[in-house]
Amino acid sequence: MFQKILTPVDGSESSWKALAAARVLAERFGGEILVLTVDVPYSGISLLQAALDRSIIERSDEEIEKAGDAILDMARTKLQGFKGKVSFDKETGNAAETILDIAVAAKCDAVVIGSRGLSGVEEFFLGSVSSKVSQYADVPVFIIK
Repeated sequence: MFQKILTPVDGSESSWKALAAARVLAERFGGEILVLTVDVPYSGISLLQAALDRSIIERSDEEIEKAGDAILDMARTKLQGFKGKVSFDKETGNAAETILDIAVAAKCDAVVIGSRGLSGVEEFFLGSVSSKVSQYADVPVFIIK
């Protein structure tokens, strides 16, 4: 039933709960987990964008990339002992669009996502990533609180 489960993580408590739920589903159905983190580059943030020095933006993007690596490392730790297949992916772009694209490209048959991520101000103005994913995904989406 759920053979390939996409689980986006961003380091929030909600995303770790989603990862735990994906693990349970994968164990129950003998499925695999694709853990994804999406780096949203500082230079790609359009909300409240101010004129900033290019070096500040590049330094911020480097820090975002390092944070993405740390999030995937934490996911590896949280999945220790899982007997099924697990893969890890890090992409750059709009979180909701990237999740939807990866779900299709990787032929996932479910998405397990946390209800709230770390994108406070952007979420307030644009709507949550989980809402967008659940609205546009072609596969079942489990939103974990």
